[in-house]
Amino acid sequence: MGAPQSPGSDHNRIVVQFRRDTADETSVHLATPRGLHAEPDTPTSPAVWAKGLTRRFGRSVAVADLDLAIAPGEFYGLLGQNGAGKTTTIKMIVGLLRPTAGTAGIGPFDTWKEPLEVKRRIGVLPEEFNLYERLTGAELLDFTAAMHGLTRTEAAERRDELLALLDLEQDAAKLVADYSRGMRKKVALAAAIIHRPSVLFLDEPFEGVDAVSARLIRRLLRGYTEQGATIVFSSHEMHLVEKLCTRIGIMEHGRLTMEDTPDGLCRRMGAETVEDAFIAAVAGVDERDGPAWLGTSPG
Repeated sequence: MGAPQSPGSDHNRIVVQFRRDTADETSVHLATPRGLHAEPDTPTSPAVWAKGLTRRFGRSVAVADLDLAIAPGEFYGLLGQNGAGKTTTIKMIVGLLRPTAGTAGIGPFDTWKEPLEVKRRIGVLPEEFNLYERLTGAELLDFTAAMHGLTRTEAAERRDELLALLDLEQDAAKLVADYSRGMRKKVALAAAIIHRPSVLFLDEPFEGVDAVSARLIRRLLRGYTEQGATIVFSSHEMHLVEKLCTRIGIMEHGRLTMEDTPDGLCRRMGAETVEDAFIAAVAGVDERDGPAWLGTSPG
């Protein structure tokens, strides 16, 4: 089944060429995250790792000698204040930013020595993303699937299932240029997951997404990790971190200073919620009020 068409979608068209369907092809379901084109990772390998990872921008150190090991199947929350180094760390692990020192990888593969093997195994939803705006939502997913070597049948099955799961069926034939920010976020997530990566990196995936869509995304992500996939999740939405994450890492000034489960973090910091525990970990107890002039009546 081809992608739905829309007026104007033939402008600047990208030719999509799928891998040829085979007669003995079996049905493939999104819920099985290990359907990769490369060999599976060895059981003893961390799903995501970093060793001495460092990034400098001039005299500023964004990430400093960071070591990280995330096990397969974890839903790992990477937390920190603005400027702590979370996004820089993710970019270095996935191959978008070269480290100043150290290295990182996925399973047995080093991101900077075997980049193609790493890219076969990951899906990435960055905080700021660019999409092909002259494609429809359905065409964008078809194009992404073709880039990952899926057959036309596989692509159509997964595209339609993702559009339904993310409540985008009615907008599949619209140009991405006409999507709201929340709709763009959802179709970008679909593009990141359509090839069933074993590791998914999400940087603020719920920003700009309405409550109904956020619940749909949470269900999709929970189901994905239940099937064995690994998710690295960076967010300032602490209630979502508390609901979704099995383990949390806290970064401060480019360093990983603390790792624990959500319950363990709360016990360690003597807090009732992950938000309170995080604030206690990075800033201590801060009871400051606003400026005095805000406490006076306007006019």
